[in-house]
Amino acid sequence: MSGRRRQMKKAFLILSIIAGFVLATSCIYYVPYPEGDYLPPEEEYYEEDYPGYGARMDTSHFYDFLSPHGIWVYHRPYGYVWIPQGVGYGWRPYTNGRWAWTSHGWTWISFYDWGWAPFHYGRWGWDVSFGWFWIPGTIWGPAWVTWRHGPEFIGWAPLPPDTRFVGGVGVTRLPYPVPDTFWIFVDGRYFMDHHIYHYVLPIERNYTIIRKTMIKTNIVHRNHLVVNEGVDVDTVSRMTNQRISQYMLEDSDEPGPSTVRTEAIRIYRPQIRSNERAAPKSVVSESEAKEEVMRSRIKSGTEETSQAEESWLRDEQKRETKILQESQEGEVTRIRQEKTEKIEEARTENEKEKVEKEYQEKIESTKKRHEIEKSLIKQRHQKEEQKVQETKKKKEADKNEKKEEGTKTQKKKVVTATVK
Repeated sequence: MSGRRRQMKKAFLILSIIAGFVLATSCIYYVPYPEGDYLPPEEEYYEEDYPGYGARMDTSHFYDFLSPHGIWVYHRPYGYVWIPQGVGYGWRPYTNGRWAWTSHGWTWISFYDWGWAPFHYGRWGWDVSFGWFWIPGTIWGPAWVTWRHGPEFIGWAPLPPDTRFVGGVGVTRLPYPVPDTFWIFVDGRYFMDHHIYHYVLPIERNYTIIRKTMIKTNIVHRNHLVVNEGVDVDTVSRMTNQRISQYMLEDSDEPGPSTVRTEAIRIYRPQIRSNERAAPKSVVSESEAKEEVMRSRIKSGTEETSQAEESWLRDEQKRETKILQESQEGEVTRIRQEKTEKIEEARTENEKEKVEKEYQEKIESTKKRHEIEKSLIKQRHQKEEQKVQETKKKKEADKNEKKEEGTKTQKKKVVTATVK
């Protein structure tokens, strides 16, 4: 009876995980993540300044610089938050760039002109209505992320919004677990690639990878420097099969993308102080933000532009499907290699048979999880395509409505002129 109960509990756990991932793919207003906010509503975000950190600018600098690249929204309980525009379906923070080991630990090198701000100050949160949003902060860090790693994969995720930085200590623990779908994973051998986005695995792969990795949050405050130690350098060196060089960080005088040189990286990192009276010059409501995000999925302009956007989505889906398949095949291959090694180590036929049976079950269970991943990514891709068509139709309807209004206005002018 107890064995049957264990089987029922195991089956319930598997169904719960599957249901969670189905929910994770059920909304694609902006990014395909869980329904509802994942943040405790009673918590309020704040960031402690630490001693000796002077400031020449305040948070209004963020408001002015980021406005052309996105929209500002007043979103409780965080105040003014920023939503990037023009980043495409399924976008996630800390994906369009590369990692570098510097005097401040693992440092994110963004390829965006605006990347100096949202990836080095403040926190990222997520909302079901408009997706990822950024909460300004005053303390510069090499990358405000937590980590997961295992024998095969390395992953990172933005720190939850109410993760507190403590002067003299740093960040060593999270206020609550990061949702599984917020993690970004790559096969460990690609971690140091200069265009890591090409190797970022689709979120459906997290279904398996989460079980094979350990979390590590290790952002320390040392000598008035914020250092993200994250995954051990020797571990990364072994997984990537390359020597990891350390860059020094140098200050850039102007905002913009970081510049990587032979031994140093120039990055814009002004000292910022909080200014509660500062506000963005243009702020939209949450409902307006939702509409704006939906409209931005299909770019305004000519029909050719819309077709290009649809083509981009198809190419992105092909990339995800391809890398999912390659990663799954690689996982099965590694299990088979491990089985071969264990069989060679076995001393008796009984031990060999036991190893054979154990690894055969392991391969079968892994393939079952892979089928679930394939099913989930297919569902998400179908929803994305449907959303593109719905948004495209809405865009066409708005265009026709404006055209009709223009025609009516012209007729009215003609009638008025005739009467005169």
